[in-house]
Amino acid sequence: MRLTVVGCSGSGPGPQSAASCYLVEHDGFRVLLDLGNGAFGPLQGVVDPDDVDAVYLTHLHADHCMDVAPFVVWHRWSGRSSGRRIPLVAPPGADRRLSVMCEEGGKPLGDVFDFVPTAVTARLGPFTLQTARTEHPIECHAVRLTAHGSSLVYTGDTGPSDRVAQLARGADVLLAEAAHPDVPDLPPALHLTGRQAGELAAAAQVRRLLVTHVPAWVDAAAQLAAARSVFPAAELVRAGATYEV
Repeated sequence: MRLTVVGCSGSGPGPQSAASCYLVEHDGFRVLLDLGNGAFGPLQGVVDPDDVDAVYLTHLHADHCMDVAPFVVWHRWSGRSSGRRIPLVAPPGADRRLSVMCEEGGKPLGDVFDFVPTAVTARLGPFTLQTARTEHPIECHAVRLTAHGSSLVYTGDTGPSDRVAQLARGADVLLAEAAHPDVPDLPPALHLTGRQAGELAAAAQVRRLLVTHVPAWVDAAAQLAAARSVFPAAELVRAGATYEV
């Protein structure tokens, strides 16, 4: 299983990265985890959009789903799309919300996507997907992808969560957000600090922690240091990096 970081900036694009978007590949099957604003540009430098086999959206905040719009435009108007419908797994109601975002008047997107409501377990190509509801103001689902004995867990957006820790139990790689600096009076059930990302990795006994979703205005080095204070095997992702799982 290979992970490519298309975009990793938290809460919106930054000067060095688009917002959240991750390409996971195994046995020639390609899944996008989120498609946040600014991600479709660098995505085209990583993979032909027509070779994307499925899309998984953790939730419908703009920094995780906004570039569904140019993805749709490309499939409709580039002249390069095969015309096959792509499974898009997302929280219920995503078809209506994304159609309004993509088209004035809300033209349905059934010509591009086969919408699949997020389920506790599912199959996508060679991947088994398991999900868990996160701690976030809107419906958001962390996901665990398993293929041929390897496992990757992506938190999406979450505050501290026993459900996410259970989902990540024993995973090879935990791709965890760390959007909040460690300051007083943080809003609850929204994001993790760097230290909380490390605590999640330690509690779940994962093999490797990849810290992501750090906003451009937050000190990424400090987030990594905080994560390493409780989980030394932590790394800070960067746009364009690849990881073998």
